[in-house]
Amino acid sequence: MTEVMRKEFAGKVAIVTGSSSGIGEEIARRLSDLGATVVVNSANSVNAGQQVANSLTTESIYFQADISDQAAGQKLIDATISKFGQLDILINNAGWTTLVAHHDLDSLTDEIFKKTFDVNVLGTWWLTKAAMPHLKKSTDGNIVNITSIAGVRPVGSSIAYAMTKAALNHMTILLAKSCGPVRVNAVAPGLVETPWTRDWQAQHENVSRVAPLKRSATPQDCGEATIALIRNKYATGQIFVVDGGLTLVI
Repeated sequence: MTEVMRKEFAGKVAIVTGSSSGIGEEIARRLSDLGATVVVNSANSVNAGQQVANSLTTESIYFQADISDQAAGQKLIDATISKFGQLDILINNAGWTTLVAHHDLDSLTDEIFKKTFDVNVLGTWWLTKAAMPHLKKSTDGNIVNITSIAGVRPVGSSIAYAMTKAALNHMTILLAKSCGPVRVNAVAPGLVETPWTRDWQAQHENVSRVAPLKRSATPQDCGEATIALIRNKYATGQIFVVDGGLTLVI
């Protein structure tokens, strides 16, 4: 990596929610490697989150916050501004799901349905709304929402999960239209190999059989897509599908 690339995001401050592992961790590492100061976040995995923050190559901190708690999300924004004085990049990666077969409506309980929306939609909305005034002060304010192909096809770990990702995709477009010059984009992966999906062997095998690229996505695939959207200063309102061609055949 050249010195110019290493300093590409120098002077930028980024929050990456849900970044103690998986996609969020990879994005936090990529941003740090490119010079950004990073706020690592998780709802529960405190030790893992602190380890990620301590291992980054730039000045970084860890802040515990469950974004489904509006007050906790506001504290995350406030702590970032208090510590670093600015916010340039918000990566809305935190999310929650559990496997529920789509035909089994009774198993999609009200509790599961509500928690999925509380974290994925309400939490992301509240945090974005709290961050927006600070992002508007940046010379290149950026939001990247990590969504899913479940938001564009009738697939996903549950009907509730797919509904939340469709909501986030549309929220991305609406915010891009309404909140410029802050740029708002989304990365919509297919199934990703993360600690969360480690036990989803049947699902990974199905993707390998069906997808043109014959494998599930990796956190690195998602990280590269996220960086690409941040780099392109004329891209906004885009839903970047990263699925190995799966949506071409389903």
